[in-house]
Amino acid sequence: MAAAGTAAGRVLPASPNWYCSRCSDTSADGRFFGFAARHRICLLDVSSPAAPAFYGELLGHTDRVAAFAFCRHPAHGGLCASGSDDGSVQLWDADSLSPLAEHDLHQNAVSALHWSPLVKDLVVSGDEKGIIVCYWHSRSDSQQFFPEPRTIFCLTCSPHNENLVAVGYKDGMVIVIDISRKKEILHRLRGHDDEIHCLAWCPVPGEERLPSWQDELQEAGEVPNGELSQDATTKKGCYLASGSKDQTIRIWSCTRGRSVMTLKLPPTKRRGGAIDPAVKERIWLTVHWPCRSTEIVSSSFGGELLLWDLTQPGKRKWTLLGSSEGQNHSRIVFNLCSVKHQEKELLFSISMDRDVKCWDLSTLDCSWTMPSLGGFVYSLAFSPVDPGCLAIGVGDSMIRVWNTLSMSNIYDVKTFWQSIKSKVTALSWHPTKEGCLAFGTDDGKVGIFDTFSSSAKNKPPQISSTYHKKTVYTLAWGPPTPPLSSGEGEQPSVTLYSCAGEGIVFQHNPWKLSGEANDINKVIRDTNSIKHKLPARTEISWKPDGKLLALGNEDGSIEIFQAPSLKLLCTIQQHHKLINAIRWHHEHGSQPELSYLIASGSVNATIYVHNLKSVIENTSESPLIITEPFRTLSGHTAKITSLSWSPHHEGRLVSACYDGTAQVWDVMKEEPLCNYRGHQGRLLCVQWSPVDSDSVYTGADDFYVHKWCISKQEHTRPPQASKDISSSASESPFSLSKPFVTQKATPVKKDPPKEKPIFDATLKKKKPRSILPFTTSMDHRSKDELHQDCLRLATCLKTKDHNEEVSPDLGDRIHLGLFADRASLHNMIDVEGKYHLENGHPELYQQLMLWKGDMKGVLQAAAERGELTDQLVAISPMVGYQAWVWTVEAFAKQLCFQEQYVKAASHLLSIHKVYEAVELLKVNHFYREAIVIAKARLRPEDPILKDLYTSWAALLEKDGHYSMAAKCYLGASSPYDAVKVLAKKGDVTSLKAAAELALISGEEELSASLSFRCAQELLLSRNWVGAQEVLQQQKTLFGQRLVFCLNELLCKCLSERNPCNRKSPVPPCYHSWELNRDASFFDIVIEVWQKELGMNTTEKATCAQEQLRSIEHPPSTSNTHPKQVLFHISHDLTLAALSYQAAAWDEAVKSILGAVTRSYDAGNFTLMQELCSIFLPEGFENLRDKLDSTNSQSMAACRSLEGFVAYGLLYDLWWNLPKDSTVLQKTGLDPVLCPGEQPALEQSSVSGPSSPEDTPDQTATKMDENLSSTTEFQRFEPESDSRTSSVDSVDRQSNLNGCKVLLSEATAALQNTQREIAEVQQILADMIHQHQQQRNNLQESTNGSIQEGNVPQSSENESDKPSSDKSEINRKDEVQETITLPELTKRLLEAKQKLAEFPDSLKFYPFPDVLECCLVLLHIGSQCPPELHEQALDLLWKHGSANVYKKAGGKFLT
Repeated sequence: MAAAGTAAGRVLPASPNWYCSRCSDTSADGRFFGFAARHRICLLDVSSPAAPAFYGELLGHTDRVAAFAFCRHPAHGGLCASGSDDGSVQLWDADSLSPLAEHDLHQNAVSALHWSPLVKDLVVSGDEKGIIVCYWHSRSDSQQFFPEPRTIFCLTCSPHNENLVAVGYKDGMVIVIDISRKKEILHRLRGHDDEIHCLAWCPVPGEERLPSWQDELQEAGEVPNGELSQDATTKKGCYLASGSKDQTIRIWSCTRGRSVMTLKLPPTKRRGGAIDPAVKERIWLTVHWPCRSTEIVSSSFGGELLLWDLTQPGKRKWTLLGSSEGQNHSRIVFNLCSVKHQEKELLFSISMDRDVKCWDLSTLDCSWTMPSLGGFVYSLAFSPVDPGCLAIGVGDSMIRVWNTLSMSNIYDVKTFWQSIKSKVTALSWHPTKEGCLAFGTDDGKVGIFDTFSSSAKNKPPQISSTYHKKTVYTLAWGPPTPPLSSGEGEQPSVTLYSCAGEGIVFQHNPWKLSGEANDINKVIRDTNSIKHKLPARTEISWKPDGKLLALGNEDGSIEIFQAPSLKLLCTIQQHHKLINAIRWHHEHGSQPELSYLIASGSVNATIYVHNLKSVIENTSESPLIITEPFRTLSGHTAKITSLSWSPHHEGRLVSACYDGTAQVWDVMKEEPLCNYRGHQGRLLCVQWSPVDSDSVYTGADDFYVHKWCISKQEHTRPPQASKDISSSASESPFSLSKPFVTQKATPVKKDPPKEKPIFDATLKKKKPRSILPFTTSMDHRSKDELHQDCLRLATCLKTKDHNEEVSPDLGDRIHLGLFADRASLHNMIDVEGKYHLENGHPELYQQLMLWKGDMKGVLQAAAERGELTDQLVAISPMVGYQAWVWTVEAFAKQLCFQEQYVKAASHLLSIHKVYEAVELLKVNHFYREAIVIAKARLRPEDPILKDLYTSWAALLEKDGHYSMAAKCYLGASSPYDAVKVLAKKGDVTSLKAAAELALISGEEELSASLSFRCAQELLLSRNWVGAQEVLQQQKTLFGQRLVFCLNELLCKCLSERNPCNRKSPVPPCYHSWELNRDASFFDIVIEVWQKELGMNTTEKATCAQEQLRSIEHPPSTSNTHPKQVLFHISHDLTLAALSYQAAAWDEAVKSILGAVTRSYDAGNFTLMQELCSIFLPEGFENLRDKLDSTNSQSMAACRSLEGFVAYGLLYDLWWNLPKDSTVLQKTGLDPVLCPGEQPALEQSSVSGPSSPEDTPDQTATKMDENLSSTTEFQRFEPESDSRTSSVDSVDRQSNLNGCKVLLSEATAALQNTQREIAEVQQILADMIHQHQQQRNNLQESTNGSIQEGNVPQSSENESDKPSSDKSEINRKDEVQETITLPELTKRLLEAKQKLAEFPDSLKFYPFPDVLECCLVLLHIGSQCPPELHEQALDLLWKHGSANVYKKAGGKFLT
């Protein structure tokens, strides 16, 4: 909705809103200048160059308007748009002041808005959360963007490209977006580091550089050779200017997306005073690019406006706008906009000083200034000495003095603000002294300004030393009254009276405001001998001749006093609510009797006029009471706030009212003459112009002062609808009243439902229950019965007087005990108490007994019934200490029954029963509370504290809260237990924390074991870095650090040799060590140990070797986890590396052999081959030379190791035979080589090649990544072997010759003997098992026949035996039918004797199965040298007696 202001002549509008990037704008035709003021938009007609005229307001938003812009299209110059904190964007027709369209697409407050200069129906708006909305109103279409999640401060559409929009953000970012391509940000312009206050496009397209700009680029070294080419994009682009809180203006190139010029604000001095450099000044840097594209206008620090000449080289030249004193703004400027007007370019500015200024950019002078108001207009006062001088008291803590008669400047306004610091609520001019203006404020301050002197603007006022406690309502100048009037010496002719919200009127001496002011109520009491309380004063008014004083009161009465003694003449009892306004008629009319008229208005809507002529002339000593008015003026519908008599007419009055209108009355005829409805809020003050009989000035809570002509108003009486605007606006001067249109007299609806519930709640508030209900009810009987009570009471008391020992007999009138003696009162209390118990109110009964003094009985009864309360326990000490202790114990038991154990414990503590309280909490598992009490109240060494900790820890451990349990053990001084429980979870973090805790507690051995466990867990997750960090805290684990280091390097080496295509779920965490790839593996390891782990001395190496030798790992089997196998291998190889470093070759060989054997035992053939190739890349020749040939053990170890190396080569040769060779088909190999059918070969090479992996590259990977969840071994298939044979025929023959070491006669004989022993032992075990089984079956069948009797017996020995056992035994029986136990024993003894004959060196170290190797050589066929072929056949003949070898070698031996 909208409202026009054509009914008003002149207007002082509400102030423009602060801190908005664009909340003011001019129309394209130069007719209108509009600015946002609170939740409205004020429109000024600026077509006249002399002064602006108020045109009207646009109403519709419900919250502050933050953005406003006109349409720039010539055909639609009157259209404009606004955005508000309420989230809405509205479009208006300024000519008709009517709304056109609205959208609520924003969910947050709108902070910026612009009407596209090129698209006539496009409005672009942005909100605080960063949402940008494009709205095409002609087709009601919209599009939303969210380019950046930042707060938008400003945005502006390009005048040259309809799709470009520049957006400035709170954090200093500027972006340029293309709205035709959603989500596309063309440029992010970074350079500012604080809020972007304004953006302005250059009005001229193209980026032809000015000379100074080229200079800057050359200085910055950005242009080669100082030459700048103008290409097509330069001509198409456009410059953009931005102003920021960082005190700089930047000019950006939108083709290159960077800053081309930076202007720094100069430290200008404000006229009239220097800027204090220590004070950080507010800054709002707005910029405007006028039609002349070589100039830019900007704001500055103190309100000055600067015109920058962009063509000046070197330092930027700027010119200050405003050639003379007072032309500039006095505070920061928020908005600038310009318009072409009759060949001139006019610039409009709005500022924090609440002035709107118009500048001529050709002369840089201010054309006109229009002041505005930033608060409710509380008071208007015309000077009696200078009739055109109007003082305005405003809620923005400032006074305006408006010279309404000025011809050169119709808005000639001076502003006074010094020392006010609060809302100005009352004003009054001195009746004779020019420029002397008294003011009163919202905080109770009273002062006097001198507005006339030349230095008045900067001169602070005189302030009265006496402050009111509340808001000053009224000020009035009047003759002095006692004690001022009766004092000695010269006295002022008039004094200042102030009336305020606390209901007191003070008299101030204007000559001595520092002195104490007088309360005139004292004079009134003394003069009129008044003893009763005086009413609170709310209004004061002196008759112009100074003889009579009228005081309005809070109760609605008006008292008339005679000066100077203030004798009370009469009281007007007409109004019945608070008096707001009293005005005496003027005395310069043709009818002198009218000067006795007094008009008054109150919270009631009716105005009463009384004629006091007869009262003044009355000679009666006693004051009169007037209850009938002389005239009654009815029509307003809300409270009257202000009255003013016309100085030009007789009996004509104007009133201001909360109904939003001002009414002119003909008092004598009681007729309404004219009603003004131009304000958009409640009227607070009114003054009839002293120089123009047709003009009235009004002020309201819409922040406006209107001057309006009576003759031009269309309405004659107030709107008849019941309307009180107070329901839509609060009393606070800065609250916003709801918008409404008074022209149509639309009622503003109240909201009764909001108030009603509160009212009902007060009605329904429960009345407290009476403690003496029986007595009270007896006093509410019939009148006769109450009379009888009086008679009975008098009789009893009379009897008592004659005989004091006899208690009065009240009979059934127990309630009279209240007025009789104590015994009667006790009877009454007992009756009342019984009544309370019967009605279920024991608390009231207890209260009565307390009053009676019988607390012990109350406590006992309450304890028995379980009805003790906190209140009873609190008052139990009245009975005595023992009674209190007993009561507390009883209450504690009661609380335990109610399961309030903590409260019970607190009560036990109050009687110093600490152990009982702790035990109570412990038993009920309130350990935390029990520990707090025990620790706070008992000795630290008390054993109960340790017991609490351990009990709680056990419970926590059981529930799995290990960390909390550990804290309990620590509290109980049991760090060992704390460590154990913390490590219980077994994860990395728990073990790490437990290890550190053990170290702190001195448990070094435990700490080391936990650290090692933690490191092993980290190893499983392939985190070697974390493992080393854990181990390095333990000195005793230095050897393990070496093992982990070697393990890491080995895994890294294996993964590099055999890269895996499969991606690991857990990436390995390796150290970033620098490795010498040319060195041998042992040399690399030792170098890392020395550089990274600090193994620099022989002592350290020896110590580590001793640590590792003390650790024995169990032998590996096919079920051992691959990572564990690899770790145990790393342990063996670490010992080998330490021996290698110390040149102990014998020990090194043994350790390497241990590693190779371990991989062989684990069934990981590929790993065995990799280890041999990594650690023995050059074979055995060099190594054998370094060994002690006299040491049989060393030579045996060397021979064994050489055998395993040859064993790996043998299989490698077999799997990589040349295609043209004649060989037995591998896939058709006899099933004899399957491990399941050859028990004698379980540890032989047949299970060796059947490794857990299919290909060599998977060997390292699976060992590294634990990808295999099973340890079942799969047979190598030749098709899946990814290795390509690189062995030529010569190498192949030499390698085959190297396999001779495998065909050892002695070893074959030894292994054959071992097989015989194993075979005999197996037969013996089977025989024993079979015998045991038969005996058990026989015993069970015997027992069954005894117990079952006649039950037929089934053949249990057949049904109970597993079929596999049966078949196995049958098979064994078939094979071994003739073998007896003595024969078996004999065979075993012979085999063991034969085994004992073999040398120990042969038996001590493992060796590959010789017969298996013979079979492989025979399968190689023609590639095998004849001598090896013969040797293999010979060995098979001699030692292949076992069935498995007979089957496997049958085809070769036949």
